[in-house]
Order: sequence, then structure tokens, then C-alpha cells
Amino acid sequence: MFLGQFQHNLDDKGRLMIPSRYRDLLEGGAFITQGFDKCLMVMNETYFKQVYERIEAMNLTDPTARLLRRLILSNAYPVEPDKVGRILVPQNLRAFLGIESGELVVAGQGDYFEVWTPALWSEQMAQLQDTDANNQRFSALDLSKP
Repeated sequence: MFLGQFQHNLDDKGRLMIPSRYRDLLEGGAFITQGFDKCLMVMNETYFKQVYERIEAMNLTDPTARLLRRLILSNAYPVEPDKVGRILVPQNLRAFLGIESGELVVAGQGDYFEVWTPALWSEQMAQLQDTDANNQRFSALDLSKP
């Protein structure tokens, strides 16, 4: 699983260093695409295929389903770590993040990981530090033992 958060640099050629503990999980291929919260999502091939199959099963006449399809698939690119563990972030995804080079945050999300600018990641973390809001926000989720 992709767990934890790391700070890594995007170099001038658009290559992002992947945390070493994530690299084995990307063997066999991976995909990078636009995320939902002004971040990027990187999924191994197995998980990306599951997401793709769910999208393909949606009703094509549903406008929301078509928007989701466009968001995920038109921004998806295959990536493969190079010998030193970097992946190339396509230009349009760098533009989406508003960054050409510099520091980024890589945050594990279980089946995939996200790539954030430090400023936007700090905003996410600030939201998660609000315990009162978290009590309300997560109270409907049942995390108790079965």
C-alpha cells in the first residue's frame, strides 16, 4: 500500500522522484492523471484498470459520468520510473498544478498516491488538524470493528 507523506523535487525536465518504498508498487506499470482536489493521482496498472472498468460501466448518456470520464481518462498518461526512480510528469499536468519545477509533496492514499504543491498540501493538513470539524466530518463513517 502507498502510505505516508514525502517531500520530493520536480526537476527542470519535469521528472519527479518517487519515494523508494513506492517504487516496487509501481513495477508492471503505472498511470498519472489529474486528481479531484487540485492534485495529481498516480496509480499502479492494476488499480488504474479497476478505475477504468468502473468508468466504462457508467451510463454514457449521463453527463456527470462523461465529465468524470474526461477528467480521469483525457489526463491519464502511462509512466514508468527510470533507473533512479523518477517519473516524467506531463506538461499539462504540471500546468494544472501550476509548477514547472520545485518541491512537491507525495502523499500515500492506500491504492494510489497523490502529488501536491506544498501550499495546497498545507491547506489539506490544516483541515485535518481541526479535531472538532473531524468529529463532525467523519462521524457518519463507521470505522468500528465488524
